Amino acid sequence: MTASYFVIGASHRTCSGAIRDRLTTEEAEVPAMLERLSAAGIAQAMWLSTCDRVEVQAVHERPNEAALTIAGIMAERVGLGEPDLAGQLYTLTGAAAVRHVFAVACSLDSQIVGEPHILGQVKAAHRHAAAAGLSGPELEGLLQAAYGAAKRVRRETPIAEGATSLVAAAVQVARDLHGDLRRCTGLLMGLGDMGALVLEGLREAGLGRLIVAAPVDRRAEAAARRMDSHFAPWADLDSALTSADIVVTAAGLGRYILSAPQLGAALKRRRRRPVFVVDAAIPADVDPDVAGLDEAFVYDLADLERVALQGRVGREAATQAAWAIVDEALAAFARHRAERAAVPAVAALRTHFETERRRLLDEQRGLDAASATRLLVNRLLHGPSEALRAMAADPDGAGLAERAAAERLLFRLFRLDEPAGNGAGSDLDKDERREPGREVQ
Repeated sequence: MTASYFVIGASHRTCSGAIRDRLTTEEAEVPAMLERLSAAGIAQAMWLSTCDRVEVQAVHERPNEAALTIAGIMAERVGLGEPDLAGQLYTLTGAAAVRHVFAVACSLDSQIVGEPHILGQVKAAHRHAAAAGLSGPELEGLLQAAYGAAKRVRRETPIAEGATSLVAAAVQVARDLHGDLRRCTGLLMGLGDMGALVLEGLREAGLGRLIVAAPVDRRAEAAARRMDSHFAPWADLDSALTSADIVVTAAGLGRYILSAPQLGAALKRRRRRPVFVVDAAIPADVDPDVAGLDEAFVYDLADLERVALQGRVGREAATQAAWAIVDEALAAFARHRAERAAVPAVAALRTHFETERRRLLDEQRGLDAASATRLLVNRLLHGPSEALRAMAADPDGAGLAERAAAERLLFRLFRLDEPAGNGAGSDLDKDERREPGREVQ
């Protein structure tokens, strides 16, 4: 049975933020999840967990059955029954799964198209799969092709400039408001990739201190360690807000995590020192009423885009160019797979020819080259000739169509000149010589 590609998971498009948070897997937990997949009989799989998605990219002979097994593992992880989680999962198979893997690696399926973190996250998940012995030839070939497409997209289109320009705009506004960022404290609320990207840019610009908080404390603490920053429990958010000169929200839970009363109280404790708020989440994290507070300067991604002077037309053109590269890479990948699929048949044919050649030399020692090659050709053509005649002799007539198709294929495979008229393939019915012991006619 032929192995097929499939993907199953939950993303910002299909799953609530609360469920996605529970499903999100820290890097240290990934090996255990891969062990679960291996124990379930899934031999090629990668567990990818980002702020936007948690999904398994895999290969299996029975992809739909394997996807149901993985859905059960995911439901167990979040503490839900499979039917309760099923509506928040997506399953893709075959060509749709391959296209999805390419789109993810190329950052075309991210909340912020072009954000640069996803490719590194895919490669990290790939390393875990390889270490667990779950990166077989089919999965390896798919991922390497996706990496090649991602490299081309980065090199040949300006798609990554969109996310980069948003970060530069955030840094510009922060400096305009606060001046020297070395004296400032930043607070990251939520662990979305765009929020992390904005904070990364602010730190490169000199941000003095960073605090990380998220609705799930264990995730925030792990992220704080990775980012070499301070951790604040979600329950202590009011204290963290008081010390924050820059607040970046990136949870995308579908509900507001920063309210006007909450930030208003923090501003009082700050003695009205201004706060720059970046809402880097989709859907929004910040209550619109926050923008009405004195000394609160709120920017969402659209505001930052306007600061960066990057128009929608330019972004859409870059995205279309990136998809064109992906489509070209997908076609090349499909061709490569088809060519590889033909290799066993070619190898079997070559082995058969070689076996017949050796057998003839053993049986007919002392023949001159002309006689030996003539006998070899007769022997090799005997089987195909008999098969074609059997098709033509089929009493219900179906064999005639089968024979015609086989003859057309032979002419194509061996690059033969088709004879005029309806006599295609008639040369196979003619044989001037009969090999001793073999009937060719």
